[in-house]
Amino acid sequence: MANKPKETAGAAPAPGEIVEEPVRERGTSAARSNVKAVTVSEDKTMSQTTLLSQTAYEKVGEEMQKFVEKMIKTASELVSFNQGNLEAFAKSGQIWVAGIQDLTKQVAANSQAQWDEALNAMKALAGVKSLREALDVQANLARSTLEKALQEAGRLTDVSFKLAEQTVAPLTARASLAAEKFGRV
Repeated sequence: MANKPKETAGAAPAPGEIVEEPVRERGTSAARSNVKAVTVSEDKTMSQTTLLSQTAYEKVGEEMQKFVEKMIKTASELVSFNQGNLEAFAKSGQIWVAGIQDLTKQVAANSQAQWDEALNAMKALAGVKSLREALDVQANLARSTLEKALQEAGRLTDVSFKLAEQTVAPLTARASLAAEKFGRV
């Protein structure tokens, strides 16, 4: 026969017998009070945690917004600065083209003047009456041509250096501005 639980009212159970006792009320007023205190404490902790999370989220949001605004400002400044660089390159190119055109005109005018001088020397040679006179005309032409060539070479060198300085000036100004602006970063 299987051991069946018996309900006994105050009698001592027999050995090996399973006894069921009536279920007692588990919550007392003190236990209920502790449960309420724990619940209130949990609610406060949750509220504080939520408040801290919201504060941290707002702070991160503000920092992120500041960072994005700074990045947008920096990007805008870079675009503006690079636009200035392009303008400096364009201006430099214009100065160089104008200078080369001027140099070309000067060289053409010098060549024309040398050609005219050579033609006049040929005419003078055609009208000479002696060998001595021909050698003098030829010597004067050679000396004059050499002197003018040296003068013109010196003048063209000076003009070329000035042109180079003028051409590089807008680029140098941009490089100085970049050093001032971005050197402090």
